[in-house]
Amino acid sequence: MSIRVFRGRMLRQRLTRAREEVRHRWHRFESVWRRSMQLRVVVSTLALSSSVVFVLGMVLQTQITNRLLQTKERAAIVQVDSSLPTLERELTAVDPNSEDVTEQLEGALNRLTTSVSAQTDTESVAGAFDPVLVDGHAATPRHLQPSAGPVDDVPIELRRFVERGRFATQITTVERENKWVTMLAVGSPVGTATRPLQVYFLFPLSAEQRTLDVVQSTLLVSGLVLLALLGAITNLVTRQIVRPVRRAARTAERLADGNLDERMRVIGEDDVARLGDSFNEMADSLKHQIQQLEEFGQLQRRFTSDVSHELRTPLTTVRMAADVLHASREEFPPGLARSAELLVNELDQFEALLTDLLEISRLDAGVAELATEPLDIPTVVRRAVESVRPIAETSEVELRTDLPAEEISIVADARRVERIVRNLVANAIDHAEGGPV
Repeated sequence: MSIRVFRGRMLRQRLTRAREEVRHRWHRFESVWRRSMQLRVVVSTLALSSSVVFVLGMVLQTQITNRLLQTKERAAIVQVDSSLPTLERELTAVDPNSEDVTEQLEGALNRLTTSVSAQTDTESVAGAFDPVLVDGHAATPRHLQPSAGPVDDVPIELRRFVERGRFATQITTVERENKWVTMLAVGSPVGTATRPLQVYFLFPLSAEQRTLDVVQSTLLVSGLVLLALLGAITNLVTRQIVRPVRRAARTAERLADGNLDERMRVIGEDDVARLGDSFNEMADSLKHQIQQLEEFGQLQRRFTSDVSHELRTPLTTVRMAADVLHASREEFPPGLARSAELLVNELDQFEALLTDLLEISRLDAGVAELATEPLDIPTVVRRAVESVRPIAETSEVELRTDLPAEEISIVADARRVERIVRNLVANAIDHAEGGPV
């Protein structure tokens, strides 16, 4: 019992591995099929060509078969027509009422075969044949009628036609020496002075079958060779079309990676060459525009750096004067004292803006450094909110804060974090439309 269970388990494992292998190969084929236009074109061409070759082969085989059978039938009819007078002469000596009528019919057939072989032109002969002679007395059952030759090989349908006095032919298959042989059966009534007789000629179609076998093998080999040539030609033509497309794809990938000097190689003046020229012109235009953007970025960075540095000196002077005024504001009238406070606040914002400009210039130059330190998030948020409160008051927007009482510490650049929060709150004020923030 355990051995049977073990074998069943092993069989299931093998089936599982086989299914996984088939599924894996199918997925790989699907992947290649989706990615390769060349494979799809070649397979589609071979499929359509196979259908056309198959239909043409069937039509040719049918035409050749019909022509061979028609030729064989005409030759057989000529053979029968030339043999009937000889057979009628031989049958004049046959007594249908004698007890040895079968032997007499056999003798007549033998003499007919000998006479035909000696007298008939070989070019008009349809080939070897087996004659059959049947005494067609109407009152006698068919299986009891006297006959000579292989009467069992004659089709019943053909005998019915000939018994009605008609000339008829039929293709039949008989067993000879444990093999099935296709034959052309030709039947004709024979006129005698005593009673009606039927004669049948069985012509083997062995030569025609061999000819058909040669034709079939020739058509098969020709079809396979034609399909192979079509596949090779399609593959070659498709490769000539797909190769520039693949080169364009690789060139586009290199351009996307930053290799702006990458270009397609252009050969000739056909459609593919025009595609390459257009692609190269597009790459040149992209390179020129990117260079212009880089130059503009450099000018912008230089302008930002120059402005921030040029404003630093006058801002320092104004800051010193504002600090002096702010320190003496208690000695000023209320209006002048308020102006000194507003001046200091605006200078603080302007100094923050200048610091941002300097930071932007450092970031563009790639020399910015993070000044990390422990900081309290609620404190940073409060400072950012207070720095934009004048903007909120100007826009008549109410600022509300809901911060936890406990300290929330992180290690970060306090100045950058505060700037981020300040920008977010300022954007919220701009889009608040008079509502609270």
